[in-house]
Formats: sequence, structure tokens, C-alpha cells
Amino acid sequence: MKSVHVAVAVVVVNDNDILIARRPDDKHQGGLWEFPGGKVEDGESVAAALVRELDEEVALTVSEAQMSPLMEIPFSYPDKTVLLDVYWVEPGMNQALLAHGAEGQEVRWISWTRLDEFSFPEANAPIVAAIRERLS
Repeated sequence: MKSVHVAVAVVVVNDNDILIARRPDDKHQGGLWEFPGGKVEDGESVAAALVRELDEEVALTVSEAQMSPLMEIPFSYPDKTVLLDVYWVEPGMNQALLAHGAEGQEVRWISWTRLDEFSFPEANAPIVAAIRERLS
């Protein structure tokens, strides 16, 4: 079975708003919402992968100093296994205002209290729970 190592960012501004992106319909778990990130390349640290992926995916420029590890989630889907390396990321407001779907995907800033209104991949459930615990 295919195994994928994914760096995931919980991007937070004002201790309230979270950046989410809608997965393209033609991708694995298409149509669901997710926290931005992407595959960790061979020889790349998770933090370096997040710096790269956030810039590529949502045009968000961050430094490793603006992020801290939150959790690791190993998860098995019927067709693949994933290891989600999740980091808490707190960009400056000026950086956050420039974020957009750089690959054409829909992105939104939402209050963490609205997370239940969006459908996420099953593997993201512990991330949503951690956000609630940290911000409530």
C-alpha cells in the first residue's frame, strides 16, 4: 500500500481565524476541506516542507520561527496510508492578508468555531479537536 508523509499547517491569526482550502474534485478526498500543506520531499524537514508548500499552495510566506509542532497522525485509508505531521503556524497579519488559492483552489479564513460547518477528510478529525482544545 502507498504511504505518504504530509506536512500540514494549522494557520491561525488573531487566536481565532483558521485558513482552510478545498481539495480539488479530481484528487484523493476531492471536494473536502483541508488544512494547507503537502508532501514532504526526500531529505526535507517537515518545517521546510511547510514553508515551501504554504508558499506554493496559498501564497503564504512564513518562516520556521512562526511555527511549532502540534501533533503527528498516522492514518490508513483503504487505498493509502498517510502520516500527517501537523504544525501550528502563526503568520503576521500582513502575510495572512495575501493568502489565496495559488493553485486555483478555494481558500477561506474561518473562525475556529465554524469548523463543524465544513467537511474534512477523516484523518483531520484529531486536528479539529486539537484546534478546539487550544483555542476554546
